[in-house]
Amino acid sequence: MRAYLTLTRRELGGYFLSITGYVVLAAVALLLGWSFVDLLVNLQQQPTPMPVTELFFVTPFFWLILVLSAPVLTMRLFALEKFSGTFETLMTAPVSEVQVVLAKFTTGLLLYLITWLPLLGCLAVVRYFTNDSAALNTGLVASTFLGILLLGAVFIAWGCLASALTQSQVMAAMVSLAFGVGVFLVSVLASHVQSAVTWQAQLLSSLAFFEQMHNFARGVVDTRPVVLYVSLTFLFLFLTLRVVESRRWK
Repeated sequence: MRAYLTLTRRELGGYFLSITGYVVLAAVALLLGWSFVDLLVNLQQQPTPMPVTELFFVTPFFWLILVLSAPVLTMRLFALEKFSGTFETLMTAPVSEVQVVLAKFTTGLLLYLITWLPLLGCLAVVRYFTNDSAALNTGLVASTFLGILLLGAVFIAWGCLASALTQSQVMAAMVSLAFGVGVFLVSVLASHVQSAVTWQAQLLSSLAFFEQMHNFARGVVDTRPVVLYVSLTFLFLFLTLRVVESRRWK
């Protein structure tokens, strides 16, 4: 446990001692603020069947932030160390491959969660100006951040895998970005075929991330997407571990 915590602190320090972490935090805060302002301006003359806090998660804004932030946060986790030659030194230290993978995943996930903290400020502003007590309802905020955490964990775990497969940070970011775009397109497709009864439609309906995130935002926690997200996260972390262990076979 001590080695895992030490590695996690090391990785977090690497982000916040460089400009990368601050750039990502500033960019996400800007996108969050701009997206909420745009939603409020567009809805001034139009009624909406749901609160703005729910509407945000079925618009491209949420997915733009998710798809763009995860590759930037994860691209350096393994690729930078492999490129600089410090990865072999790290692996000769008294730490296991599991500790290394978990520490880097934890670092990426913590940074991802930190980038979403400005969302609380946006919700507070919405509550203040709309007098909507549901905007900062404890249960709704908890379920919303649970959805953000679970879906983000999938993207971060995939980013770890992409970074472990290459020495190029740019290539790792592109692979992670391609995955995010693919998930977004599958979600769009799933939202149009949920009423069908074929097995293909049933499979796609389980990947309806738009609707699943909307459910989290309105306080509905369904165990099916929870199991799906956790399973995908463990699968990608398992594959990352196998890639890291493959250095022994070379």
